Amino acid sequence: MVAVASLLSFSSFAVVPSGATSSLSQARVTGHQVIFPTKHWWAATHTNGNQTHKSSSNTSGSGLLYAHGGSPEVVIGTPKVYLVFYGSQWGTMSTTPAGYAAFSGDPSGMAPQIQSMLAGVGTNGETWSGVMTQYCDGVASGTTSCAASATHTGVPTSSGALTGVWYDNSTASPSAATQTQLATEAAAAAGHFGNTTTTLNRSAQYIVVSPTGTHPAGFNTPNGNFCAWHSYASSSNGNFAFTNLPYVPDMGASCGANYVNAGGAGLLDGVTIVEGHEYAETLTDQSASGGWLDSAGYENGDKCAWVGQGGTGGAQDVAFLTGSFAMQATWSNDANGCQISHPIISDQPDFTVSASPSSGSVVQAGAAISSTISTSTIGTTSQSVVLSVSGAPVGVTATLSPSTVTSGGSSTLSISAAAGAASGTYPLTISGVGTSMTHSIVYSLTVGTPVKNDFSISITPSTGTATRQGSAITATVSTSTISGVSQIVTLKISGAPSGVSTSLATSSISSGGSTTLRLSAGRKATPGTYKITVTGTAASGNHAATYTLTVK
Repeated sequence: MVAVASLLSFSSFAVVPSGATSSLSQARVTGHQVIFPTKHWWAATHTNGNQTHKSSSNTSGSGLLYAHGGSPEVVIGTPKVYLVFYGSQWGTMSTTPAGYAAFSGDPSGMAPQIQSMLAGVGTNGETWSGVMTQYCDGVASGTTSCAASATHTGVPTSSGALTGVWYDNSTASPSAATQTQLATEAAAAAGHFGNTTTTLNRSAQYIVVSPTGTHPAGFNTPNGNFCAWHSYASSSNGNFAFTNLPYVPDMGASCGANYVNAGGAGLLDGVTIVEGHEYAETLTDQSASGGWLDSAGYENGDKCAWVGQGGTGGAQDVAFLTGSFAMQATWSNDANGCQISHPIISDQPDFTVSASPSSGSVVQAGAAISSTISTSTIGTTSQSVVLSVSGAPVGVTATLSPSTVTSGGSSTLSISAAAGAASGTYPLTISGVGTSMTHSIVYSLTVGTPVKNDFSISITPSTGTATRQGSAITATVSTSTISGVSQIVTLKISGAPSGVSTSLATSSISSGGSTTLRLSAGRKATPGTYKITVTGTAASGNHAATYTLTVK
């Protein structure tokens, strides 16, 4: 077994060398196979197949979710997700710059995408996870709402839900793995990660990810109208929840490709939608049909499957610290509909962190900018929160004042850039460390070069004729600010021939203003055509305009 360093705080990230074996008796499946059907099958068999739908009312199933009295009903504590890349077909493993496992046999890049999404769940103050926290464990069958004192579904810490990654290349994944084979592989993963009892598996779920071209439990076959499913099993390593996650890109649009985002940006939409669906359903129905379902047997993800995009209940991008990913909304009894966001309900004292504004721009050697970093208390007990900021590039100073607040209080983030700071956009991580847990958010900082002050000058009209000993003629000298801020422009006339008098109504103006140029020819002026120049001088430099005068 070769350990691989990671930028993420996984409890384990390892590969089983070829030829290694796992000694584990066959797992016994005890929960139902709760499937996530393909988009096209769902559209053909359900009235909510309208893919342009944008609200949460067009959902499936019947009525509210209610507790079914199983043991367990929901995942409690901090959710832990373990990814198992099943089979030598995944090829040679490498590590991405972000610290994720990548494989030569992964043509669509599903592996890094699913790791990145799961590593982000619970980060950046996201409230997609909050929808699941309204459900609870250990309540009577038929319960549709949970008291504040109940044991609610857990939420990940600010380091995300992804806890371990294992590449099991000890053998090839079966061409069409059975449910029992998948459960046995998940049980092997439980042993690999040291979760060898039901108690240790209480907050865990194992995602068995099969390689491209395989058909686990009938996926991507004429009768395999599903994208993934989750179940519950028992083995010598205790009882555990697991998911059959096939190679989702093999099914293209049928399993969500480009469901939210167009073009190349959306090719892996289905990967995160499908796994988000299974993750959420495992949280609220850990024992697979013993947790929270409606009267038609639909789980929280089923009721909101393929209902459309956007709004409060459609699929859409959710921003985590690790990126923005297409996610499906889930069912909320509180709202009696699908929701993509919900306040987090926690059994433990908790808090949130937010920034207003959450982005800003500063120029080199320019004025400092600021943002208000606010905290709030979740539950009834406030706590001390130590705030810090990281990720500032060389030449940028970012400080928080005060650096410690009581949840419910706020701090000011001040940012300035020195003259040598490199221009660009940088994510600054604002972390709050409380007595119960840590939360982090991202502030997007743009560093730019200073804008130089500049102005222009013109004369209208730019030509005129003066008769000797005749009346004076006039023109308007105009200035404008073309960059930066307004500045004082001092005006000077040059080039007038002998016998021609020139003057300005005012010798200095603010850029953007104007003044009058007066010209007259005396008796001794020599007839001809002359170029008279008006020069404007400001702190940024000089500019000039020319007036053509004809003397007759």
